[in-house]
Amino acid sequence: MKLMRLGAVGEERPVVRTDDGRTLDAASVTADFDSRFFADGGVARLREALEAGTLPETDPSGLRIGAPVARPGKVVCIGLNYRDHAAETGAAIPARPVVFMKDPGTVVGPEDEVLIPRGSVKTDWEVELAVVIGSRARYLQSAEEAYAAVAGYAISNDVSEREFQLEYSGQWDLGKSCETFNPLGPWLVTPDEVGDPQALGLRLSVNGRSRQDGSAKDMIFDVAHIIQYLSQYMVLEPGDVINTGTPAGVALGLPDNPYLRAGDTVELSIDRLGRQRQTFAQA
Repeated sequence: MKLMRLGAVGEERPVVRTDDGRTLDAASVTADFDSRFFADGGVARLREALEAGTLPETDPSGLRIGAPVARPGKVVCIGLNYRDHAAETGAAIPARPVVFMKDPGTVVGPEDEVLIPRGSVKTDWEVELAVVIGSRARYLQSAEEAYAAVAGYAISNDVSEREFQLEYSGQWDLGKSCETFNPLGPWLVTPDEVGDPQALGLRLSVNGRSRQDGSAKDMIFDVAHIIQYLSQYMVLEPGDVINTGTPAGVALGLPDNPYLRAGDTVELSIDRLGRQRQTFAQA
């Protein structure tokens, strides 16, 4: 299934996008795709309603696409998780996942305007495979348990301000948690429609120029390992989002460091997960 949320900010309603392009209203199953929906078996109930044909069709015309997950409890990120990205930034290949947190309030819709922070000169892009947790996960012991905890996958743009991130403090959070810095969506796609997450290709362009073209097979730590690893140190709750890292091609690693400016347009895509497009503006 492809789960979407449509409507103005704060007024989004849950829908299902079908393979034949129809949009079905999910309000009879849940008020929103939030932590309670995932924790209470909402995905299974929604699938039953879809298969029973009880979800009415609705017209999405003119409606904003919101993030497919409402109010995630936390956004956990993995840094330097592609060998080519680590190399382009001059960092050593990590022996263990590099973990940092991102303010959940940064999560916005996949086509929402993204704001360049005041004083920023190094706002950067990062296409990433996002994992959304579907059930409480703690001290997982196998890849099978890790995959069982996944509600679905989505495209994430882990927008970053490199000066704030790398030069202002010893913590990455300052450069990762600026307003609007995590477009997510357009869909949350359930694992049965995705298959092997490591087989997905990731792409990003800026103003029509290709910048990133990678594959999740090149992750240093794969999706199952990341989930299992994190569960040893924190409890992953339903609706939490994990950003799994970005391949090479970010502005930080390019020779001319072409950081984003107001008016720039960024387009992202991941196989089977759809596309995003954002225009950047000055805060």
